[in-house]
Amino acid sequence: MTETTLKGKRIEELQEIKLVGFRVLCPGDQYVSEIPKASNLLNNRLHELTHLKEPAIQIGAFVVENESDEEDGYWICVEVEEYGVIPEGMVSLTIPSQTYAVIRHCGTNFTIRDSYEELHQWIEENQHTRLTNKWHIEKFYSWSDLTEVDVELFDTIKPLK
Repeated sequence: MTETTLKGKRIEELQEIKLVGFRVLCPGDQYVSEIPKASNLLNNRLHELTHLKEPAIQIGAFVVENESDEEDGYWICVEVEEYGVIPEGMVSLTIPSQTYAVIRHCGTNFTIRDSYEELHQWIEENQHTRLTNKWHIEKFYSWSDLTEVDVELFDTIKPLK
């Protein structure tokens, strides 16, 4: 039996993030298999990228309730200091400065939804407002074994005044 470990919830503001990687666009039930394929491809092509910040960390980005076709899908990327030449087949994406509620999930890829549910409950209990039409991110520290991922989930919230 695989155990899921959730580590402390917190609020964090991140500055603008520049990403380069792959956009995954497929029917909803296929993301669970298509994202790992794109992740492996990105890992195999890291040598093509310049200005990498932390090549050992992959970042997933998505908008829960996208308002345009350009925001539809899931981006699996790495962070760069600045954009250089974007390799063929890859895309760039800039995430603006935002405030997030954060939780760390260590366990199976298939139980991440449970961690999101716990985070969403915590957001509500602490009277924060989720911004589902903004970019959300997932920082993957370990992703090659889908039964044992280590990922921080960043759910965009409205900053408290």
